[in-house]
Amino acid sequence: MDDVNDAANHAEPTSHKLSEMPDDAGRRSLTGSRLYPRVTSFRTRRGALTSNQQASWDKTWPVIGRNVSNDPVDADAWFGREAPLVIEIGTGTGTATAAMAKAEPHLNLIGIEVYQPGLAQLVQQIERDEIDNIRLLRGDAVDVLENMVAPESLIGVRVFFPDPWPKARHHKRRLLQAPTFALIASRLKPGGVLHVATDHADYAEHILEVGSKEPLFTGLNDTTGGDSAANRTTAPIGFERPVTKFEGKGLRAGSAINEFIWGKIDR
Repeated sequence: MDDVNDAANHAEPTSHKLSEMPDDAGRRSLTGSRLYPRVTSFRTRRGALTSNQQASWDKTWPVIGRNVSNDPVDADAWFGREAPLVIEIGTGTGTATAAMAKAEPHLNLIGIEVYQPGLAQLVQQIERDEIDNIRLLRGDAVDVLENMVAPESLIGVRVFFPDPWPKARHHKRRLLQAPTFALIASRLKPGGVLHVATDHADYAEHILEVGSKEPLFTGLNDTTGGDSAANRTTAPIGFERPVTKFEGKGLRAGSAINEFIWGKIDR
């Protein structure tokens, strides 16, 4: 895919990069604090919506967006069609999300994010480009997966550039820990795909080590011990990933991108 302008999708640690363990306090309310249930697990970026963003939000969010809740998602009803369902955790400003949705019109895509100004930008792009296969959930990704997504209902989960929390004392806040891998595996159909990308070397080592220990996963790309060329032709979602403007800048500066792709085995 071509470069897309999505600098916020993996720039600095932001609100859409969540830790793996739920917090009971966050479950006590379906509004307000539940959108931010673990204040130590991510960093919130504040920002008011512009008048145009607010107008788009008021018009379109009630149709394509929901806040985290205890109500399971009926994807077929929400999208108005039956199609394989993919979830992206951490959409940022969403230009990469929009690019993937347009490249795979046969898939239904739900993006999870907590940062409202980023979601508002994506809402505007969905309106502008008339993209009809994206829906959005605002809240903690783990909360959403646990309470709104049915077991074995997804054919893909994408996690691109999660917050690495580089300081050792913060590693426990990283999204991709063993419990999260197990949760994602439980929500994937047999044959479903988890695709992760990071530009942080230490986090990459952690992701490979922990993800490879999940018993329901088998490696699909070279990094995870699989055959990328063979598996990309049979996988239910594409292995291609849009290169954001920010990522392109990092690549030109010599940053290495590590991609991890696992498939769920059929027991």
